[in-house]
Amino acid sequence: MSKKIFNSIWIVALAVLLASLVFIMGMTYSYFSDVQEAQLRIETELAAKGAAMDGTDYLEGLGKKNYRITWIDKDGTVLYDSQADSAEMENHLERDEVRQALETGHGESSRYSKTLSEELLYCAELLPDGTVIRLSSVRSTVLMLLLGFAQPIAIVAVLALALSFWLASRLSKKIIEPINALDPDNPSDYIGKEAYTEIEPLLLKMRAQQNEIAKNQAELEKTSQIRQEFTANASHELKTPLHAISGYAELLENGMVKQSDIRPFAGKIRLEAQRMTQLVGDIIDLTQLDGGADGMQWELCDLKSIAENAADSLQSAAAENSVELTVRGESASVRGIPQVLYSIVYNLCDNAIKYNRPDGKVSVSVAKEPSSVRLTVADTGIGISEEHQSRIFERFYRVDKSRSKEVGGTGLGLSIVKHGLMIHRARLELDSVPGKGTTFTVHFPSAE
Repeated sequence: MSKKIFNSIWIVALAVLLASLVFIMGMTYSYFSDVQEAQLRIETELAAKGAAMDGTDYLEGLGKKNYRITWIDKDGTVLYDSQADSAEMENHLERDEVRQALETGHGESSRYSKTLSEELLYCAELLPDGTVIRLSSVRSTVLMLLLGFAQPIAIVAVLALALSFWLASRLSKKIIEPINALDPDNPSDYIGKEAYTEIEPLLLKMRAQQNEIAKNQAELEKTSQIRQEFTANASHELKTPLHAISGYAELLENGMVKQSDIRPFAGKIRLEAQRMTQLVGDIIDLTQLDGGADGMQWELCDLKSIAENAADSLQSAAAENSVELTVRGESASVRGIPQVLYSIVYNLCDNAIKYNRPDGKVSVSVAKEPSSVRLTVADTGIGISEEHQSRIFERFYRVDKSRSKEVGGTGLGLSIVKHGLMIHRARLELDSVPGKGTTFTVHFPSAE
């Protein structure tokens, strides 16, 4: 296709686009109004929930949005308004949307403002304490857009239609047939064909965009699934200690526990509370790491010193499990976040202790390499079968669920390790043989 034909295609496409735009904008107003009302309804419900929990602090945080927020007492007195002094405002008890909200729990209305020369939408929601949250917004945005551009759009549309018909009569045989034959879902089928030489860059972009969209869609679905699984698992993990605490407390409250059993029951309640505290702490740590550890201080750290501190904290747990925990190697500097590095070593060692055997060993070593620092955590425990090795870093995933209940833990330790390593751009290697043990090897970028 020559340059002249290419320009002709562009003109025809522009003409069709402009004509379509006129039609679409004519249909937009009613649809946008419905969407705006639905959005206002949702925002009102959210504002009502937020006000019920945090009061005016929450409402002030919404002040920058394109809504006017008013909080009205059950007698019609204005308690708060985002755009005016509530003390100087008149009683709102007789406003249609307020009366509806007080009677039915929800109210909506629209009124024309002579002062603003605009139509305002109102939506009100009743709070549990009997007060009413009302949001209002201007409805005129789309209408003004339509009125402002109606005349030039109509003129351009008429001219564009005339031009498109004239061009179509001359170019239909050469242009329309191959273009109509093009399947936008399969642009690769037309790349390299003579009839599509001029638009081949477009076809290449279409293919790249389709690949990118498919990739993004897969990532979104995976992220959504992980989030749903995480929420479900977290709820389940929190319910278990809560049920236990509630059960023990109910027995104590009803006097159904012998005097000699009160202390053991209190101990069980304390252990379950500690489990909840650990779980919530791990969730907070994981959430912070998901955000990229924003706000955390990076500094030069001695990895061996951090490993020794983590091992010291776990010596009592190792002794209880009859496991020998040792740290060896040389001082080596890495640039990182101290508390995250500590959490990485701590969780690797904690897992190695919990899933070890009596009289087993956990060996931690730190060594310098030409361009990295190597951290190794090796144990003589039960090992991890190959089918589970790719999933052990998933949140709440446990290889041996029955053993996990015995040793405790939250199921988030290795997930915290994974996200901590990602932040530090560290590389992890896993070598495990069921029945013989597991070795985690981490390569941190060297700071020297």
